[in-house]
Amino acid sequence: MSTPLLERLECEHGELRDGATRYLLVRHDSLMGMFARLRPEARRAAFAALADSLAEHGARSAQRYAAALPQGSEQLLAVIEATAPQLGWGRWRFERRGEEIGLTVENSPFAAGYGRSEEPVCAAIAGMLRAVAGLTLGATAAAEEHRCAAVAGTSCGFRAWRRAA
Repeated sequence: MSTPLLERLECEHGELRDGATRYLLVRHDSLMGMFARLRPEARRAAFAALADSLAEHGARSAQRYAAALPQGSEQLLAVIEATAPQLGWGRWRFERRGEEIGLTVENSPFAAGYGRSEEPVCAAIAGMLRAVAGLTLGATAAAEEHRCAAVAGTSCGFRAWRRAA
């Protein structure tokens, strides 16, 4: 995984692929505008569904990355930090604190695409963090966004931890 993602991407037959993984480019404001149009209860349910989907499907990408690394999941956080900006997901910085993983995201496309909000809107990042944390911690993980640039400030903050069995 030393080759940058943007150099690995292939585009043919209307598909954008990194090996077996197909990607889709969508404007950040188009995606987040859908959530902004939902009633609050429907929006919360849609964000939860997006986080769950990213946790499930993002885990497959993270597993593929980890399998290609000499030290497996130990190097995974560094690979994800390098890959996230290439996918347009902002600049990620992980901090491992024992059995907890902190994540700071600068320039989240989800917060930028949504605009001002009273609640955190970066459910996709929380879902991906849950997937990555599960691999890194070696157990099922939970994740939450505790600070969102759409609510206040300039960065988003997340934490992930082992979920009790």
